[in-house]
Amino acid sequence: MQKKEQLYEGKAKKVFATDDPNLYIVDYKDDATAFNGQKKGQIAGKGVINNVMSNHMFQLLEQQGVPTHFVEQLSERETVVKKVSIVPLEVIIRNISAGSFAKRYGVEEGIVFKAPTIEFSYKNDDLGDPLINDYHALALGLATEDEINEIKAMAFKVNEVMKDYFDHLNVTLVDFKLEFGKTPDGKIILADEISPDTCRLWDKTTGEKLDKDRFRRDLGGVEEAYQEIMRRVMGK
Repeated sequence: MQKKEQLYEGKAKKVFATDDPNLYIVDYKDDATAFNGQKKGQIAGKGVINNVMSNHMFQLLEQQGVPTHFVEQLSERETVVKKVSIVPLEVIIRNISAGSFAKRYGVEEGIVFKAPTIEFSYKNDDLGDPLINDYHALALGLATEDEINEIKAMAFKVNEVMKDYFDHLNVTLVDFKLEFGKTPDGKIILADEISPDTCRLWDKTTGEKLDKDRFRRDLGGVEEAYQEIMRRVMGK
């Protein structure tokens, strides 16, 4: 497969065209951002960890019937994915109160919900990715009602699979962000990444944060936290 021109560069990855019009190459970077890009830095080895962990999680989800954009890992940082048009919705599943949820509603972190919650954000950096509901998404033409219902069902299925998976690693899946894309034939599939950048992960025994919160809060040890979650995921 031939890697061709760069199509896009975001906060965490670059996307390249290939000689196959239906496939892209994603190249993961070590750049780290927080607070909608207001805080920037680098986490050594983050690109490798996010690439390898995402691919591992995508393959696990595929086995459980969740369609994803994953095709083939080329190297530690590069992966072939299916061409999709991203649905401009960030989908957040929350199992426990933390982060912006705790701050927004004035509750302490660590409250275990009776049932997982779901939030939508309008994927728009200029607007700061504002929270929206189903009706807003329909009014803005971001997705159809059927697509929204399909995305919700898929997101909750991802949560079930991932909660069980991380539980066996002695890790609590607090919350996480997903993005979905549409293939050229209109099929909705899971896209983007599943990594310590997009998941809030706590050690079940100690409560230690094994995700990007370490970067957000300047607690130190962020590189070690990413390496630790990688070690557990890959069993090394």
